[in-house]
Amino acid sequence: MLKELYIENLAVIEKAVIPFSDNFNVFTGETGAGKSILINGINAVLGQRVTRDIVRSGCKKAVITALFTNLNSDIIQKLDELGISHENDEITVTREINSDGGSVARINSRTASVSVLKEIGELLVTIHGQHDNQILLAPERHINVLDSFGETEDMISDYRNDFKRLQSLAKKLENAKKLRIEKRDRIIVLKTRIADLKEADLTQEEYQELENEFRQIQNIDRIIKSLQIVNCILNDDNEENAMDMISKCEDELSGICEYSEELTVLSERLTAAKIDLQDIANELSGVADSFDIDQERFEFVISKYNSLNNLQRKYNCEYSDLLTMYNDSLKELSEMEYSDEDLKKITDEKNALLHQVTDKAKKISSHRKKTAEIFVKKVTEELKFLDMPNVVLDVKHDTGKLTINGMDSIEFLISANRGEKPKPISKIASGGELSRIMLALKSVIADKDSIPTMIFDEIDTGVSGRAAQKIGIKIREISKNRQVLCVTHLSQLAVMADNHLLIEKNTIGDKTVTSVTELDFKGRTKEIARIMGGENPSELILKSAEEELKKAQKI
Repeated sequence: MLKELYIENLAVIEKAVIPFSDNFNVFTGETGAGKSILINGINAVLGQRVTRDIVRSGCKKAVITALFTNLNSDIIQKLDELGISHENDEITVTREINSDGGSVARINSRTASVSVLKEIGELLVTIHGQHDNQILLAPERHINVLDSFGETEDMISDYRNDFKRLQSLAKKLENAKKLRIEKRDRIIVLKTRIADLKEADLTQEEYQELENEFRQIQNIDRIIKSLQIVNCILNDDNEENAMDMISKCEDELSGICEYSEELTVLSERLTAAKIDLQDIANELSGVADSFDIDQERFEFVISKYNSLNNLQRKYNCEYSDLLTMYNDSLKELSEMEYSDEDLKKITDEKNALLHQVTDKAKKISSHRKKTAEIFVKKVTEELKFLDMPNVVLDVKHDTGKLTINGMDSIEFLISANRGEKPKPISKIASGGELSRIMLALKSVIADKDSIPTMIFDEIDTGVSGRAAQKIGIKIREISKNRQVLCVTHLSQLAVMADNHLLIEKNTIGDKTVTSVTELDFKGRTKEIARIMGGENPSELILKSAEEELKKAQKI
């Protein structure tokens, strides 16, 4: 439990050492005195999020240190798990918040992370504030309240592990089916491509030859015509063909060679040229004969070349790339596994796990049904004590599809007046009723946990008179089994405390300073009277305050 709190430079609190009793501690003071700041300080050492605004203006850092004593076995086990040393069943937790926004946490002077602080803090203190009433107005959170009462955590944890595995398998199965479809589509693409590319059964060299032959066929008329013209010029049966004219030139030169050495050389060259030209004429005649292509070959070349050319256009690539694509497609198809074995295995595993998860969800649902009956009885008893004798509480329990919380949908319904049908809390409960219902819930749930310290931060909003007195008695009753810290504006709660702490704001020079004072009986009487009757209470109110304090001590 929280034994002592040391605060330095926390907002308007310059320095304070606050002692706590083991039972019922109450904070009172005027609005704005700094009660909420005190709760913020406790939140800080519990590892909650804080901002630099919490640092007193003009100071480099704020320091909050809390001494916790009489640690229970759960806390000691957690400290041992985290490797944090402790002696005499106590620890000191410190949180320093710098003005630049950074912070440092320590446990027994040893640096610790804020997450570790939070992990330990959840076992040390539980805080209930006005905002907790929102839990009642949010039906989706009612299931957590019921599970806390029913101590369902282990069952839920076990179920959630399997449920998450089920979700993972479902996703894996979905991906496998998607992959199967993609694979099937890919196989279709590959087979179609391979069927297309079977036409590309020529090597690169063979394709080049085919292309040349195609070009020849495309220009056969021009080639033959040109060859005929050349042949006519060289060897035509007339006196004007090239060969006969060169022969005449040869005869003329040979008749005058004896007169010049140079003419002899030129005559020899002309003879050689005549021989070459005759060879060319003969070869051209052979080439002309080779262009005599039969119709079958003609049609084959045209068809084959056009087919291959169409494939290049279709796949937007060169012929060499077609060959590569064809071979790659054959290889990919041969390596592609098209089996339903993996799919069947995942499906069988998912179905088996679904059956297991469903069974666990049914057991949890049955447990919740039994828990709800006990819960309604306990909370109704608490509400009667809290001056709400006619309230009827009902737990609406529906089942449906599996979720992370099981197969159940839970919502608390109430009827504030006898004879009326229970309805959702958000539709009929007032602020004061919400506060008392929440206290009733916290009271029955508190019996189920071992957290040593409970803090109630102005949970008495909207309550007065006899109902406020009953809330005070109930909190006093809770404090017999665990430490309670309570921030209140009601005298009915304040008189019930074992330890009364007054939070006051004063102006000293140009500074605002908040002090925390532990009150004796006389101081308590004065503060209770102020709460009851204002700043200057009459003697009658003072007397009444004293009587209320004495009466409370006898309860």
